[in-house]
Amino acid sequence: MQSAAHALSLHDPFPEPRTVAPISNRTAPAADTARTPRRRGERQALAVLVLSLHAFGLYALTSQFSPPVSPPEIQPISISFIPLAAPPAPVVEPPAPPPPEPVKRAEPPKPVKPAPRPPKPLAPVKPPPEPVISESATALSSDVPVAPPAEATPAPTTPLPAPAAESIAPAAPAPVTAARFDADYLNNPAPAYPPLSRRMREEGKVMLRVTVTPDGLPGRIEIARSSGSERLDQAATNAVRQWRFVAARQGERAIEASVLVPIIFKLEGN
Repeated sequence: MQSAAHALSLHDPFPEPRTVAPISNRTAPAADTARTPRRRGERQALAVLVLSLHAFGLYALTSQFSPPVSPPEIQPISISFIPLAAPPAPVVEPPAPPPPEPVKRAEPPKPVKPAPRPPKPLAPVKPPPEPVISESATALSSDVPVAPPAEATPAPTTPLPAPAAESIAPAAPAPVTAARFDADYLNNPAPAYPPLSRRMREEGKVMLRVTVTPDGLPGRIEIARSSGSERLDQAATNAVRQWRFVAARQGERAIEASVLVPIIFKLEGN
């Protein structure tokens, strides 16, 4: 009964005073000593319960009066694409009209000069005939009749010499002596036979056209006709390049001229 009354007193902040009859210590000393630990445990439990209820009540009160804390709203970000305005098209100016072509004035025709007339050939003036002087006959005797004088006969006219030709024909050119390569005193060596052509049994005839300078030296060398082997053609060209020639002559003057030089490659025993 006392524990219930104590619990009610905890819940009621203003409990009414009650008179409790004193219990004589003499009647139940043993029961009080047995209940004392139990009462202490109950009081502690009730105190914990009361504190818990008070804490819960305070929390409920504070939660009612304080507004709920709401998280901040996230404002959406709107992105709008604005198309760029196209650049204005360049203003194309119309091409300027071409300037009018200047009017060409017609040139007056040039006067045509008359071709000069060839001079008339002058007729050759014949020299006047020389007068023929005739001597009178000697006087004869008076008894001889006098013969009539003979008529004078004109002397024959001699033809005049023909005038010399105006243009004199040019003199004939001096004869030309061709260049030579076969003079004994030149001592031109024969071309060397290429070893590879010798092993391959190559033969042939090379015809070279050589331009001989006035000094008797070979100038330009061309292959007029090939032997069919490039090695033989090259060997002939290299040999003739070291030769000496007799220069061509026109009269007493040495001139440049061309000469054909045949080179024959032939193996022994063929």
